[in-house]
Amino acid sequence: MESTDGLTEAAEKEWLEIWVAGPGDKRSKLLGPGTSAPDLELLDHTGASRRLSSYWSDGPVLLMFWRHFGCGCGLDRSSRLNDEYADYMAAGINPVIIGQGEPERAAAYREKYGITCPILCDPEFEAYSAYGLANFGVEQILYDAPEETWCHSKEIGLSFQEARRAINRPLVDNPWMSTAEFLLDHSGTVRVSYAYQYCENFPDPRIFLTAAKMSKPQ
Repeated sequence: MESTDGLTEAAEKEWLEIWVAGPGDKRSKLLGPGTSAPDLELLDHTGASRRLSSYWSDGPVLLMFWRHFGCGCGLDRSSRLNDEYADYMAAGINPVIIGQGEPERAAAYREKYGITCPILCDPEFEAYSAYGLANFGVEQILYDAPEETWCHSKEIGLSFQEARRAINRPLVDNPWMSTAEFLLDHSGTVRVSYAYQYCENFPDPRIFLTAAKMSKPQ
């Protein structure tokens, strides 16, 4: 696979362009419970092509949409996922992450942060759109940031990028993308549709564990 250096540089450029452009007016309208989940084909972190149904055919799937691979909230979610992983396995739940990047960057991210579950790659936002995700608003991303950042100017963006490069966590991809999580049963039906109201609005894992137990065939 291609080196991540050139891919990261291109993704940083994309981040800055979209940062300056702003989030626009479209917001998420997630698939709701009882909906049949779209069965898309995406590349995983190894570069292999995988259909989403290949995961839920083995049992419930926790489908987690990441904001972007430079998001600090994603690192927090990774840590929480690692803590919750044994409980998900005991309940027969297969966690799967969907991210914006290419397989090369997904593989590097997975290794760096000790993520056990697969990461699927959706750089064209096919799955994000199909499951109803769109951008957060400025207030949902910058609610805890100084007011002068709310204008999302190029100068502010460049300063953010410089600070993040210094700690080897570059800002990449679409900075406004929202995040969501879905519990899908063995038939590909949405059982839980969890919409984040801001990027640190993490779900209680008991929601998914309970839904998985309730979805088991009687």
